[in-house]
Amino acid sequence: MSLAFVFPGQGAQTIGMGKDLAEAYPAAKAVFDEVDDALGEKLSAVIWEGEQDRLTLTENAQPALMATSMAAMRALEAEGVDVTAAAYVAGHSLGEYSALCAAGAFSVADAARLLRVRGLAMQSAVPVGEGAMAAILGLSVEDVEKLVSAAAGGEVCQVANENDPMQNVVSGSTAAVERAVELAKEAGAKRALMLPVSAPFHCELMRPAAVEMERALGEVEIRDPKVPVVANVRAEGVSDAATIRTLLIEQVAGRVRWKSSVEWMASAGVTEFWEVGAGKALSGMIRRIAKDAGTRAVGSAVDVAEAAASMR
Repeated sequence: MSLAFVFPGQGAQTIGMGKDLAEAYPAAKAVFDEVDDALGEKLSAVIWEGEQDRLTLTENAQPALMATSMAAMRALEAEGVDVTAAAYVAGHSLGEYSALCAAGAFSVADAARLLRVRGLAMQSAVPVGEGAMAAILGLSVEDVEKLVSAAAGGEVCQVANENDPMQNVVSGSTAAVERAVELAKEAGAKRALMLPVSAPFHCELMRPAAVEMERALGEVEIRDPKVPVVANVRAEGVSDAATIRTLLIEQVAGRVRWKSSVEWMASAGVTEFWEVGAGKALSGMIRRIAKDAGTRAVGSAVDVAEAAASMR
């Protein structure tokens, strides 16, 4: 078995995530404490006892999901499964920060601070209402690329995420994205729907946020990861800190090439993917991309114990 650890992105957040990990594993509890200290607030209280709307705010969701992923990772380590058990790590959008943190490229505290900056920068890059995102199901990425070109009309409209063979997300100016949804329906998409997001992530409208992340990343020590990280914008393994820094800046306004990333890992011999953290969305995508691969969600104390037992 060749293993990859993968880390979820925004949308997986739920109230209570990671609480049983913190209760079962002191090392997992220490992650939430470290994030609280780094941000100067009790984000853990928002995660475990707060309102879903507050947790879903981009500035909270991003560090919260990283904290939950890293709590699961520390719990795995407590059970004897280190990150070096994997051939690769990868994450979906903000999950790339979790992957890098798991691989030792930067500390939990630095990851939390970077994601708070990233969340605020992405939120403030575009005035509310001027940008939007939509999911298009049932059309290939090539078909969706043609659609967004036709829909743009001088405005920004781009493929933001290629999630699996028939699920793509478009991002850009609100009117252009709405046109893309109508064109997708005319082209026979199974579904085409606007997403309830607060900003148009992963498109050219995010350039101001990329500038802000360049500044923030310049102030943080990034180390070479212990295992290669499959970068969203390249869809291939990367192992040096300088390249990682550059690609994280590109990632803010660049495409999340998740389908291509999974295909690359499968072609490199990965046969099993463990989704470390909240939810199971990536596992579903992976099964649609690499049909022969095994998947396992590792988000609770029970999941951790079962995953670790499978390695013995």
